[in-house]
Amino acid sequence: MEWRDQGILLSVRRHGETSAIIDVFTIEHGRHAGIVRGGTSRKIAPILQPGAQLDVSWRARLEDHLGSYTVEPLRSRAAAALSDRLSLAGLNAVTALIAFALPEREANPHLYKMSEQLLDLLGQHDVWPLAYLRFEIALLEATGMGLDLSACAVSGTNENLIYISPRTGRAVSEQVAGPWVNKLLPLPPILKGEGTGSDAEIEQALQTTGYFLKEKLAPNLGNRTLPEARGRYVDLFSRQITRP
Repeated sequence: MEWRDQGILLSVRRHGETSAIIDVFTIEHGRHAGIVRGGTSRKIAPILQPGAQLDVSWRARLEDHLGSYTVEPLRSRAAAALSDRLSLAGLNAVTALIAFALPEREANPHLYKMSEQLLDLLGQHDVWPLAYLRFEIALLEATGMGLDLSACAVSGTNENLIYISPRTGRAVSEQVAGPWVNKLLPLPPILKGEGTGSDAEIEQALQTTGYFLKEKLAPNLGNRTLPEARGRYVDLFSRQITRP
C-alpha cells in the first residue's frame, strides 16, 4: 500500500532510538499516522515541527498497518508561531483540536483547506481571531455538532436571534426566551456571519463554541477531555483584549 499527499503536521512523538511517529492531517487521507525512520536525526528533526506543511509519502504492507512516512518540507510555520505567545498558543490550539476531534483516515477537504489557510495567517493578529472562530465552527460541523442559527427553534422567526439553546445548538429569539433566558448561551452576530466583529464579540462567541466543544463534542468522543491548548489560547486572547 502506498500513496503521496500533502498535509499539516499535528504531532510528533519519539519511537525507539532514532525514529518518530508523526500524525499528519492530509488533504485526501485525513488524519493519518506513520513512522519516520531517522525522525530524531539532526537532518529530519527540524522539519518535524507541529504546524509544518509537508509533502508526505506513506507505505505499508497492509492498509491497516501503521506504515512509514518519508517527508519533504513545503513550508515551515515555526517563525510565525514563535513570533509571540499568542501565535504559538493559536497554532497549538488548532493542531490539538484537529488531533482530538477528527477520526483517523477520514478525509475532510473543506476543513483541511480552512486549517491550512488559518495557519498561514499566524502572526496576523488583526484577522487571526475571526479566522480561528470560523475554524471552530467548521470543526463542530465536521464532527456532527454543527450549530443551527438560521431560525428560532421555537417560533421559526429569523429576527432578534440573540441566544442559543445549549441542549440543541439552535438559535432562540429574544421574544420567546422568557424564563429560560438564564440558561441560554449568547448568540453574538459574528456567529451568524454578520460583520467582522470586535475582539470582545469574538471572545464571547468563543465562549459559546467552547461550550459545545467541551459539553457536546468531548462526551460524544468517549468523555475525553478537551485539549488544554484550546483553553490556553482563549485565555491568552481574553487577557490581551481586556488589558487596560
